[in-house]
Amino acid sequence: MDIKLDPSRDDLPLMANTSHILVKHYVLDLDVDFESQIIEGTLVLFFESGNRYRKKSSSTEETCQSESDEACKFRTPEPCHVPVTNTRTFSSKMGYNDFAIYGKGEKDTSGKDGNHDNQEQASGISSSKYCCDTGNHGSEDFLLVLDCCDLSVLKVEEVDVAAVPGIEKFTRSPKLTVVSELRNQIVHELVTLPADRWREQLDHYARCSQAPGCGELLFDTDTWSLQIRKTGAQTAIDFPHAIRIRYRTKPQGRSVTWTSDQSGRPCVYTMGSPINNRALFPCQEPPVAMSTWQATVRAAASFVVLMSGENSAQPTQLREGCSSWHYYVTMPMPASTFTIAVGPWTEVKPETCSPNDQAAKRPFSPSEADFRCASICGHVEYPCRFQNASATTQEIIPHRVFAPGCLRGACQETLLQLVSPCLSAAHSVLGTHPFSRLDVLIVPANFPSLGMASSFLTSVCPDQDSLTCGPCYKAFLFKFACPNSPHIVFLSQSTLTGGSHLCGTRLCHEIAHAWFGLAIGARDWTEEWLSEGFATHLEDVFWAKAQQQLAPHEAQEQQELRACLRWRRLQDELRNSPEQLQVLRPSKEKTGHVTDSGSSVVKHGLNPEKGFMQVHYLKGYFLLRFLARRLGDDTYFSFLRKFVHTFHGQLILSQDFLQMLLENIPEEKRLDLSVESIFRDWLESSGLPQPLQTERQAGAECGLARQVGAEVAKWNRVNRRPRKRNRRGTKEVFEKVRHRWCELVVKHKYTKAYKDVERFLQEDQAMGVYLYGELMVGEDARQQQLARSCFALTQEWMDRCSAQVVAEMLF
Repeated sequence: MDIKLDPSRDDLPLMANTSHILVKHYVLDLDVDFESQIIEGTLVLFFESGNRYRKKSSSTEETCQSESDEACKFRTPEPCHVPVTNTRTFSSKMGYNDFAIYGKGEKDTSGKDGNHDNQEQASGISSSKYCCDTGNHGSEDFLLVLDCCDLSVLKVEEVDVAAVPGIEKFTRSPKLTVVSELRNQIVHELVTLPADRWREQLDHYARCSQAPGCGELLFDTDTWSLQIRKTGAQTAIDFPHAIRIRYRTKPQGRSVTWTSDQSGRPCVYTMGSPINNRALFPCQEPPVAMSTWQATVRAAASFVVLMSGENSAQPTQLREGCSSWHYYVTMPMPASTFTIAVGPWTEVKPETCSPNDQAAKRPFSPSEADFRCASICGHVEYPCRFQNASATTQEIIPHRVFAPGCLRGACQETLLQLVSPCLSAAHSVLGTHPFSRLDVLIVPANFPSLGMASSFLTSVCPDQDSLTCGPCYKAFLFKFACPNSPHIVFLSQSTLTGGSHLCGTRLCHEIAHAWFGLAIGARDWTEEWLSEGFATHLEDVFWAKAQQQLAPHEAQEQQELRACLRWRRLQDELRNSPEQLQVLRPSKEKTGHVTDSGSSVVKHGLNPEKGFMQVHYLKGYFLLRFLARRLGDDTYFSFLRKFVHTFHGQLILSQDFLQMLLENIPEEKRLDLSVESIFRDWLESSGLPQPLQTERQAGAECGLARQVGAEVAKWNRVNRRPRKRNRRGTKEVFEKVRHRWCELVVKHKYTKAYKDVERFLQEDQAMGVYLYGELMVGEDARQQQLARSCFALTQEWMDRCSAQVVAEMLF
């Protein structure tokens, strides 16, 4: 497959040849250096390949369906043997040195693309640009392709797992005399250990990751990938099943962001880059590459390391001024869900503990599980909480809240008291929490989303007596959060200033991703609605249950009001966005297709404008709302629990959900509904879905929506009247609704408060992008200069997509 892409264009290539070989486990051993803004260390990958050969198909594309659902349930695909094109000859010179660690002072021989290769040992690997169909052909060696970008790869070597003391119990066949086959058999036995031996498995992974090297491997890089081969290993089965990569990140790498927290202290975190984690560590990015991981991260003792992990890690002091943190995951997940945040965070604890808080603190370990028969789940074997009686009844999982020290009080007042009721509400709707714990982190001001309130935070246009969007609404359409990650949620500080409703709904949205986006993932990343549409629909349901003081009719009216606001937001977005970005299933019948090697592209994956659109959230939300109304809420949510129980731990396409849903709709309610009609009307067309237009035109707005509309109209009229400003009232407004205050300052050119706008743009970047548009659209020279000067001060720390959008507005 020769993917002819310009890296600056909008399609994201997934290069890893996952149809040949799959990573089953990653062991990361990393040092975080804030002075150089580099994460450096080693990555050990444990592989599993197929056990029989596949013939190359006549087409380079195949669907997951044609792979007999093996990849869909994370079983190992069969190897495919395809010629390697344009391959230069490798040197046979191979060293068998022990693993050598590069010190920070040693020379980095990175190439101009920021990656190091070992062309001093060989003439290198040359292949057609973005070509991943590399298997076995004649005497050619097997080529392992990993997704990799913005990394300096220093060394790649095979790991001698056979040298680990006591590992011989994993060698079943005494007849094996070839050392390489013996090592691969050990890895095979290790990665296939039963779920109830997970602790032993993690221990052996750790010990094997520290084994000596037994020969350097040839490698090369291009813009998007790391390519590795071993001379003489002609198939994936022959290729080493445990390799070690020594590498370092780059300060400008797109998977991590180096910045300062709200107290001005340095921190670093993964923030949902369009390229996912390939600039954090070489990995297999395609969703089908499900793996577990464990990571040891060292940082200065004053820093806290948070990470995707089933354990609530505590620091181990290694030496004065340096601590180590260790996390692990036993549920196979895509590499894109790995998240890390290192900073001087403070854990926010309640002043008094309620019974719910005490219950939530009790640790739950999968080793305590009374596992039922694994056949009740459709996924590959792992310590599944759905199979554990104690976990299924756990309404509130253990959780912690972290924030910069200066926001501790705000978190105690707003966020901390919401976590338990939101978790309990989610359990009452969907049942078993898929993950054993949760950390919530208030991230730095440059985080490009609220986590996210602007899904229904609607501006009031001064020139209209209605709820609508402001003139620069497109800059205000932020994605809800970082890529979904188990065990950790990022929230913007802006959610703390909007009261319990704003913070609670954002928290409910992120909690919903534990089921939709993580426990159940999209097999094709272009079908984002399977994650974001579900989370948007469920956030209303969770929040209604978390607000126990609301009567059912009040909760229903709140949901109707939010539906009204989302309808207006969707209309505005579709009027002002490219049609190709309005389609929820852009690849249509090719959705889920990959090449013989397993590589593919994510359509529009690099388009910066896409990250600021909500069409996947809003269209997905309205589709699910439409279907829930057709079934009735009780029937729909009963089905949803059944769907979660059936598909947790697996990847799905839209038709998997829709087919199962339609099977549960009585014939008399199904009418003209079919998978094909839903694809046509909702998922594969741009613009407003016809069934949604019909529904909104026929339905009258609820009483609460009419009441809000009348109130908005009243204040718009009042706003037009000349009046004497009240300094005391201005201060109160500023403290409670800073964003709306800044809008008014800009609109009325109230120059005395321009400092408030400047401060907001620097401290609340998640919402500030919209204000840049407001400052520019009025064509006022002073406001435009204010926008440019603020951008000059903050652009170095801004999220790259946000900075690109703002730059397009300003210049």
